[in-house]
Formats: sequence, structure tokens, C-alpha cells
Amino acid sequence: MMPLKLGIVGTNWITKMFVEAIQLLPNYELVSVFSRHLTTGQAFASDIASQIAVFDDYDAFLDSDLDVVYIASPNSVHYTQAKRAIEHDRHVIVEKSIFSNPTEYNQIVQLLEQHPKVRLFEAARHIHQPNFKAIEAQVAAMPHISGGHFIYEKYSSRFDAYLAGESPNVLSRAFSAGALTDLGVYPLYAIIKLFGRPKSQHYFATLLANGSDGRGTAILRYPTFDITAQFGKMSTSYAATEIMGYRDTLVIDQIAELSQVIYHDEFGATHDLSSPVPKNPMLAEAKVFAQMMEAPMTTAVEYQKLLTLSRDVNDVLTALRQTAGIEFPADH
Repeated sequence: MMPLKLGIVGTNWITKMFVEAIQLLPNYELVSVFSRHLTTGQAFASDIASQIAVFDDYDAFLDSDLDVVYIASPNSVHYTQAKRAIEHDRHVIVEKSIFSNPTEYNQIVQLLEQHPKVRLFEAARHIHQPNFKAIEAQVAAMPHISGGHFIYEKYSSRFDAYLAGESPNVLSRAFSAGALTDLGVYPLYAIIKLFGRPKSQHYFATLLANGSDGRGTAILRYPTFDITAQFGKMSTSYAATEIMGYRDTLVIDQIAELSQVIYHDEFGATHDLSSPVPKNPMLAEAKVFAQMMEAPMTTAVEYQKLLTLSRDVNDVLTALRQTAGIEFPADH
């Protein structure tokens, strides 16, 4: 089978990580780069291979010989770029958060119905990693769940720019960004994958002067327990994530990286459920996406599960944001 011809949108650190992941696989061939600034795209491509085409015109990029587009641009333009790619019958992988709100998502789903051969993926890398599979298996085996606390607080290098009076994209509502959509999406993906959609949700946000959320705590209510998610871009937490039963507890060192998973059973014994962390954390998701694009018939059920999960996360993210009174220009 010929490798999937990949074009990438965006030239930031996460794009570089994805490129490094697909270079370890036979399923992809990087053929083109799109950047709003041609010189930026050329500099990015030159670090990889000389034969990569570089575009600063998005339609010309999509008209080139492509199978799949990886989008790692600011959140606010994901919808437009994904829409145009689907209209060109290209598979699409979009970095999280995938779209600004459910209105955008629903319009994309309607468009996918008109292009049934196209697959759309949200790049939530952690749920595809082996250690997350171990977490899922252990949670399923726990006789009771009494609650949990998921944490992902990491000081953003761009917060210095905010303190200096600038308005960086990752802390701007104009770009559909903030702590919830940029970092909160990690614990929320894990929570909803493990426990499904909550009955209700509320977000207590620490708002910055520009109206964006710098950090906050979300409470997700389930029929018999509550889960809290704490995340932020203006501080760093070293606390672990915990999922509690009645007498047993699952401890995860960091919900995005998943380096260590320890189960404390009802007798006080500890069990290390971890496997070695892959060198590139995007490798597992890249394999899954390739399989679903290459074998759409045999992977149709699993693909629909991923799409439903992505839509559920988008719905809950938006509902949480609304409880904190945070509006994006994209909402209107």
C-alpha cells in the first residue's frame, strides 16, 4: 500500500513533533507545508527534506497531490481550514481543541455526510497511548468509583508576553483560546473517555484582563460521583491525577504525558501498570489514524466512536466555558 501523502498546516513545535512521529511510520509521506508566510514554511521544510513543496496559498496547497491534511493552526481558524480541506476530499487531522463550538462541529458533520470517504480526527494523543489503555482497563475493573481529580497546570512561555502587555494567541478569546481549550481539553478528553458525558458541569475560571481564562477548575457531575479537573497556563502543578474507588485508588503522574500509572488496591498493595513511554507521544495516534484512513470499512465502528467522543468533548468544553461567561467571537 502506498503511503498517505500528508500536508501540514502550521509550523510550530507540535507540528514538528507530529512530523517526527510520522517519519517513524511507513504509512505517511510528508509532501507539502502550508504557512501564511512563505519564508517561515520554507525554513520549516528545509529542516526536514528538500523535496517538500511549500505554499502560502491555501487553495493551491489543497489542490496539490494530497491525501490528508494535518492542521495545527490557531483554534479559531480550524473550522475554516478543515471545511475547505473536506470540500477537497482530503482526510483531516486537527489539533485540539478541534472547533470553537458545537455549531461549527455540526456544520462539519453535515459536510462529512456529503463526503463519505473523508475521515476527520481530533489529535488527542494521550487517549491512544498504551498507558491510557491500562488506565481504562483498571477503571473498568474497579467495583466502585467515588470521585476523581485530574490536574494539568503548566506555565506557558507566552504568559510572560501577556504580563508584558501583549496578547498572545494562546491566551486570546479572539483565537478561541485559553486555559480550558488549550490545556483543559487533556483532562476532559480522559474523563469523558473513561466515564462518558457528565450529567452537568460548571467551570470556575480565573479570568485575565482580556477576558480569557488563565486557569480554572471544572466540576463534572455524574449520577454517583463528581470529577474535578484543574488546569492552567499561569502556573505549574506537580500534583498527580487520582481516580478513587471506595478502598482503592488509581494514581497517574500527569494526565497528558502518562509516564507512570500506579494502582493502590484495597489491601494497600501497589501495582505499577505503566509501560515504557514512547519516544514520541504522537506515534500511537498517528498509527490509529493511518489505519482508519487506509481501512475505512473494517475500522468504521471505531472511527465513529472517536468522532462521537470528539463531539462530546466539544459540547462539554463549550458548556463549561458558558458557565464561566466566556464568549468567543466565533460563537457569533
